[in-house]
Amino acid sequence: MRAANLIVKSLEAHGIERVYCVPGESYLALLDALHDSSITVIPCRHEGGAGFMACAEAKLTGKPAVYMASRGPGATNASIGIHMAQQDALPVILMLGQVSREERTRGVFQEMDYTAVFGSYAKGVYEITEGAKLVELMPRAFHLARKGTPGPVVFSLPEDMLRDEVGDAEAHVYPLPMIGHAAAAITDIQQLIDKAERPVMIAGAALRGERGSAALAKFAEAQRIPVATSWKSQDVFNNGSDLYAGHFNPGTPKAYRDLLNESDLILAFGTRLGDFASLSYEFPEAPAPRQTLVHVYPDHEPLGHVFRTDYPLCADPAAVLRDLAHTARVVSSGREAWNRKLNAYVKGMQAFTPRSVSDGVDFGVVTEALSRLAPKNCIITMDAGNMTTWAHRHWVMTPTNTLIGCVAGAMGLGVPAAVAAAINHPQRTVIAFVGDGGILMTGQEIATAVAQGAAPKIVLSDNGIYGTIRTHQEREYPQRISGTQLSNPDFTAWAKSFGIAAHRLEMGGNVDETVKAFLAEPGPALLHVKSSRISLSAGGTLPA
Repeated sequence: MRAANLIVKSLEAHGIERVYCVPGESYLALLDALHDSSITVIPCRHEGGAGFMACAEAKLTGKPAVYMASRGPGATNASIGIHMAQQDALPVILMLGQVSREERTRGVFQEMDYTAVFGSYAKGVYEITEGAKLVELMPRAFHLARKGTPGPVVFSLPEDMLRDEVGDAEAHVYPLPMIGHAAAAITDIQQLIDKAERPVMIAGAALRGERGSAALAKFAEAQRIPVATSWKSQDVFNNGSDLYAGHFNPGTPKAYRDLLNESDLILAFGTRLGDFASLSYEFPEAPAPRQTLVHVYPDHEPLGHVFRTDYPLCADPAAVLRDLAHTARVVSSGREAWNRKLNAYVKGMQAFTPRSVSDGVDFGVVTEALSRLAPKNCIITMDAGNMTTWAHRHWVMTPTNTLIGCVAGAMGLGVPAAVAAAINHPQRTVIAFVGDGGILMTGQEIATAVAQGAAPKIVLSDNGIYGTIRTHQEREYPQRISGTQLSNPDFTAWAKSFGIAAHRLEMGGNVDETVKAFLAEPGPALLHVKSSRISLSAGGTLPA
């Protein structure tokens, strides 16, 4: 058996059903080994798109996802997926071709030192110098990617090594370490909850999935504690609940921050409490929070790293919530008044009011129509940009939805993520929100959707500017526009050139009628919205 076949055997043992790739001559033997396997090979049109697809699959499933690229240029293009996986805590494996072993360190064609390139932001980088070592290093890599805070692992595969004979090697899978908590921890946390009159839960991405969201819902209802979600994790909790306390994001209004700071207990479960999840380290406040802080996460590294933490617990957050929800508590009238106060503010934020603009379609109106007319279990993918703010603020998401966004803030996720979601869940409607900047970074992956028979629905805000950067520019350097103007193609014609349906929406068009027709398309489709620059985001207008 070749080393390349052992890699495939290990991928199958770890439950990998598909790999995303841009092919290259540096790993031909691995592509050949995949030919007769149970694994589907999905050729992508750019390594960045392949990386985003793997990240999206990891978010969808909570399991490792794999993508592959060739040496040098392929590796550098693929690096964005590793950065996202690190920032978003995703178990992603990147398999990279490398020059042959005898050529290493000579500076030959397309040679790179992957340990130096990826070492600062991957959990591990393994260059396989002997095919026989794969029997140990493959399961170690998957184990590393999954344990503690999930993250990316990179394999460097010299092309001649892939042809090494490895005999009848077995493919091993290493079980994850068990993470538990003592009964005393539940008693201790419950005592802190009982003392609090104005608690707030910050629920993070480690609670994604049916098990985590169910435990969170039961806990919140039993204890009557308001739940705020971390950035891009709104789908872990019912946004229509009277206990929903909004989601934390870079644009969280000061009035909301001030209201949150009236709390006396913060329960941070399933989040590393980074800058977005802590409102730029203001809630909780670094280094010494104003409130009592309980932090539960399945990795000891983030616990007490930035904040003085009164009760740090390295444990499975869903399991702790399940135990805390076991018995309903007697809740004070003060606690319920606090819940109403928080939820009233959030309900006000969720209410949508269209704007009267004269330079294009108010994209908020389109988003509101989609939220009403789309299936209740749709998957929503978000590119980076202001056009997503309406969905974040006004779409009342629940755990029946799945939200795929990029905490790392990378442009270009929207379309590849929607393609991967549609491949993984062909029975569900997948809706991507993307701007005219992001869609020309990775929009060519529409071709991958067509090739795979996937049917993502792509909603494009076309207003001719890099909107988020223009917002900052006008705030910092008013009326000095530099580098944020865009010259766009006819996106309707562009989409049709891929062989997909395209609907165009301009000022005066019937929004509901167009959205219904778009959603009813049986295959992939684009909704091309000629959107307003003035009505730039849910948070405000460009002139303001």
